[in-house]
Amino acid sequence: MSSSDQKEVEEKGSLISGLLDKAKGFFAEKLANIPTPEATVDDVDFKGVTREGVDYHAKVSVKNPYPQAIPICQISYILKSDTRMIASGTIPDPGSLIANGSTVLDVPVKVPYSIAISLMKDMCLDWDIDYQLDIGLTIDIPVVGDITIPVSTQGEIKLPSLRDLLTSNTQ
Repeated sequence: MSSSDQKEVEEKGSLISGLLDKAKGFFAEKLANIPTPEATVDDVDFKGVTREGVDYHAKVSVKNPYPQAIPICQISYILKSDTRMIASGTIPDPGSLIANGSTVLDVPVKVPYSIAISLMKDMCLDWDIDYQLDIGLTIDIPVVGDITIPVSTQGEIKLPSLRDLLTSNTQ
């Protein structure tokens, strides 16, 4: 191969490389500007006592900016008190987000009795605990793929009283 042929191949390779870099930049910019659903935790409440433990429910509002429904792949959660994890779980395939609107998701959080009783011993004065609830909402956006929307909230949550334990319908 002559030096002029080699130079021509290098120039074409450089031109193609430059075009690929421009295309990558264009798509990265477009993907960065794609609107994504936004989520907030509206409320975390004590719901009841079952044979398995104490039930709490978190209400999560998710706004979908797209004109079509978006499937939710899963919801994962971790409930912490101080730095101690007291509950975690995953809810597979909980449904879809409605198009151009807001969907309220109910995230049930089950705290096992062993942990609830140890928390009651620690918090016997005011019957509430400081908590942090971390939720990961994994959705499937067409073309982009699966993305996880992290949502976190902190607050105080009521522990069940002895009366709650005695009067609740055990299931």
